[in-house]
Amino acid sequence: MNVLASKGQLRASFFRWALFTVPACLLLGFLSGVFGGSPDSLWFESLIKPDIFPEPKWFGIVWSVLYVMMGIALALVCAAWGARGRTAALAAFAVQFVLNLAWSPVFFGLHQITAALVVIGLLAAVVIVTIALFWRVRKLAAILLLPYLAWVCFATLLNYEFLQLNPESDGAEPTGAIQRIEI
Repeated sequence: MNVLASKGQLRASFFRWALFTVPACLLLGFLSGVFGGSPDSLWFESLIKPDIFPEPKWFGIVWSVLYVMMGIALALVCAAWGARGRTAALAAFAVQFVLNLAWSPVFFGLHQITAALVVIGLLAAVVIVTIALFWRVRKLAAILLLPYLAWVCFATLLNYEFLQLNPESDGAEPTGAIQRIEI
């Protein structure tokens, strides 16, 4: 016998991992968005939006799909017991995911557009490393991260455009002001 596990056992291992990784990625992404600051804030509403800024509804849709794909990719690598490079791939994924989760609080919560640009630039670089490491473990896992890389690159450009259009708002203190409209 030259295999350690049957295809059925490998499939079962993947599904067990996916039952954990997909909801975990979705939940953590959701929590970062909810507690990291709001695009509905007065500060963000006052920013000049770049021409490439999509309708806000697309962000929730796109991020949900990307977090599911990330969770599946992670499950594929987690289920690859004994694969050479698995530990390094998982470590790179963890680093990129922390950077991913840090961006919303830095941009929306702290109003630090420049710092957020640094975070997302680092994120793009670490996603590239993660894809390369995932490729060595499971090619499908790496392919599943390609749309994520494309979106992060677009978001990096978007962050840069926000900084160019709103340099005076970088690091602006939250005013706590409330806008009241009487009818």
